[in-house]
Amino acid sequence: MLNTWYMGIHRSNWLPRPELAEVPVFISRRVFPKGDFPRAAGRYAVDSGGFTELQHYGRWTITEAQYVEFLRKTWQQCGPFDFAAPMDWMCEPVVINGGQVGPLTFAGTGLSVEEHQRRTVDNFLRLRAMAPDLPIIPVLQGFAPHEYLRCVDMYTAAGVDLTAEPVVGVGSVCRRQHMDEAIEILQSLCDLGIRNLHGFGFKIDGLRQCWNLLGTADSMSWSLDGRYAGPCTHRQGRRSEANCLEYALAWRGRHIHPPRRTPSRQLPLFSLDLELAA
Repeated sequence: MLNTWYMGIHRSNWLPRPELAEVPVFISRRVFPKGDFPRAAGRYAVDSGGFTELQHYGRWTITEAQYVEFLRKTWQQCGPFDFAAPMDWMCEPVVINGGQVGPLTFAGTGLSVEEHQRRTVDNFLRLRAMAPDLPIIPVLQGFAPHEYLRCVDMYTAAGVDLTAEPVVGVGSVCRRQHMDEAIEILQSLCDLGIRNLHGFGFKIDGLRQCWNLLGTADSMSWSLDGRYAGPCTHRQGRRSEANCLEYALAWRGRHIHPPRRTPSRQLPLFSLDLELAA
């Protein structure tokens, strides 16, 4: 059952904002400055920026040593994070084959799903060996439901017990047109005893259908919503609400709030019963 919903943010200078002291946030490596990092006011988790890396370049442009160096700097300067994603390889067909999806152009990796999975598992093993003191999580990748089970087998063969991991990420799920597939994938993993799943980038509709199969999730849906909400009402001169913290918090407040006594929809967050707005 979902216990933490991380609000995605795309500005590192938001981390110290007092408004986020009680709001867990999810932030990408790619938005941090080259200099010093700000101290976080509250809980946060770190995304490696893999989707953007593979979208733009069809490969990773940083080394594992550079990523570990970044994570250590983040831990020291921003404060301890809940977890960090590895340098995983998404498996959506457009990521592999390249092409255009709406305004996004994908370079394409030209590799197979199985090779993406192998690289994802191998990267996690190397990162954990390089930084065993950091909470870097394993991520399951695939596209068809049976491929996720193959990825589980790869971790098992490498000696990783996913049922004992505090958090296990599930990639390449949130952008599916049909959530039935996502539910099937998540349910098959739960049936194996992997009940500590993190859903990357789940939108509200997806969370409403999958919240009981996830332990944690993150969302940047507020920014997409704000893009079409008209001019920013909190800062003059901004054409939209897509980069507005006040709007992000208001959006979050509309979707997570104290329970209305409907236990089947409750989300325990910060040891308080909260629920998704209808």
